[in-house]
Amino acid sequence: MVEIKHIWKTYLTRRGPRDILKDICFSIQKGDKLGILGCNGAGKSTLIRIISGAELPTSGEIVRGMTVSWPLALQGGFVGNLTGTDNLRFICRVYDVDYDQAFRQVSDFSELGHYLDEPVRTYSSGMRARLAFAISMAVDFDCYLIDELSAVGDRRFNKKFKDVLFGEKGDRSLIMVSHFYGVIQEYCNKVAVLDQGRLALFEDTKEAIATYDRVLAGQHITF
Repeated sequence: MVEIKHIWKTYLTRRGPRDILKDICFSIQKGDKLGILGCNGAGKSTLIRIISGAELPTSGEIVRGMTVSWPLALQGGFVGNLTGTDNLRFICRVYDVDYDQAFRQVSDFSELGHYLDEPVRTYSSGMRARLAFAISMAVDFDCYLIDELSAVGDRRFNKKFKDVLFGEKGDRSLIMVSHFYGVIQEYCNKVAVLDQGRLALFEDTKEAIATYDRVLAGQHITF
């Protein structure tokens, strides 16, 4: 289980402190697939980074009873002067993964060929995305975090990624944030809406989508 307990996140701005996340609470069990809908700027990416441990909350606690991935769209963790293979080797050491097996998986999945032996700083954004998602699939997590599934890349690579994540790894837990509810409807069995820092969980997907439509129309969630 992953438990998110009373998470608050406050940033200092020129106009004073601003609460991005306000008393966020929820939990997911093994195999749950939670989709979180929110407009741009709602705090979705901030929440995903906090759950992953890449960023600390201002207050509150994350209890991780299973292994949790980094945000799968995250490309900022690469060392630009190192090659793709060197970055992979480093990640394998951190997560205690067999490098030879991981290299075969990443090489096949990313389709980067000889570019794996080039510095990551020379990669295009699409190539970095391919490397990031390929490495994510090579490390076996209990729970995967996804910040906008559309960030995977072109249509063919997107399908290839979905086939692995929802096929081979379909029994894993998932927390996905998006501003588009089509992908949430398709892949998630639980849905929440994030608005003005508050998170509302729904048992009924249709009710969640109707609430999100109201948010898009300017009618904010009230608690």
